[in-house]
Amino acid sequence: MSATAVLAVAGCAPSSPEGGDGGEAAGGEESSGGTASVGIIYSETGPLAAYGEQYRQGLEAGIDHATDGTGEVDGTTIELEYRDDAGNPDTAVAAAKDLIGQDYRILGGTVVSGIATAMAEQAAQNEVLYISGPAATDAITGVNEFTFRSGRQSFQDVATAGAMLDDESGRVVVLAQDNAFGQGNLAAVEAVLGAEGADVTSVLVPEDATEFTGFARQVVDEDPDLIFVAWAGATAGTMWQSLSQQDVFDAAPVVTGLADSATFAAYGDAGEQISFLSHYFPSATDNEVNQALVDHVTEAGGTPDLFTVDGFVAGQMIVHAVAEGGDDVQAMVDALEGWEFEGPKGTTTVREGDHALVQDMFTARLVQDGDAWVPEVIDTVPADEVAPPEASGE
Repeated sequence: MSATAVLAVAGCAPSSPEGGDGGEAAGGEESSGGTASVGIIYSETGPLAAYGEQYRQGLEAGIDHATDGTGEVDGTTIELEYRDDAGNPDTAVAAAKDLIGQDYRILGGTVVSGIATAMAEQAAQNEVLYISGPAATDAITGVNEFTFRSGRQSFQDVATAGAMLDDESGRVVVLAQDNAFGQGNLAAVEAVLGAEGADVTSVLVPEDATEFTGFARQVVDEDPDLIFVAWAGATAGTMWQSLSQQDVFDAAPVVTGLADSATFAAYGDAGEQISFLSHYFPSATDNEVNQALVDHVTEAGGTPDLFTVDGFVAGQMIVHAVAEGGDDVQAMVDALEGWEFEGPKGTTTVREGDHALVQDMFTARLVQDGDAWVPEVIDTVPADEVAPPEASGE
């Protein structure tokens, strides 16, 4: 299943969504009035479709902001071709191969860590620029010279959790889904907290599970000193309810990542018992770029949320790559490596050696505002304090 779209912004005339005709589309000759075609493979459908929509809204806002509302770089229109990965790596790879076959030189997207690793492999094999979306797996940092990321990675999440702990020793139980995202979080907890002396164990839950009572009991039976929860998707509310019913919050402090706004009410009273690490929420930061994100997305009828920022940053990165590299993939790679810019979260750096995206992180709590729950920043954790160790790359 695919969906084709052209980014329509002020001052940008309509053009063909197909990648192989005319001007600079799909890597043709650079010329004023041409197009730079970008293939965006993301979850339009599937279990993480809500996250995919946040990414898409942010991406279009980021390109709009970075091009001053024209959708153009030096007369070249940035044209987006959307394809649905449906949360399936095989579907994503098939879409990538089709776009690469049409001579697309820039690919972006995906919320799903397992898809990001497959896309990174395609980027290396075909020497195209790939800018991953919200997928958090550490595995794509340093994987090859053609792969970048527009969001944080699991190590930064766990390092932020570590910043909330007075004593990292003791027994840490990781409750996570048994997929690339969950396994990546477990590996990061072992690398960060385990290195500080913690005894790390895990309860991994099949991704298609819908009943969590037994898993919650396993967590309690591990006699933890700290519980780290890594979870994404529609089953989060049921999972948290099971933890409450099985008195997991009485067993040990619980730390998790703050998910998107749709989940805030799902925590229920447990929300007040959880220590949250946070990648982003709209009020977490106060600067002109973040305000531009909020304004652009809101004016377009969207709602800024957890992964809107990853799309926005991807838009900034795409515009910079095209502006500095034209249709030359190696020149675009060179332009992004070491690039420091102001993103919605403040000063953001694409680390030259391995393409990690070095950025501030946040600690937060949920507070009740009338009948609603809203996030509130406790602290901003500086980018250098949560930066992952540099990967060797290829």
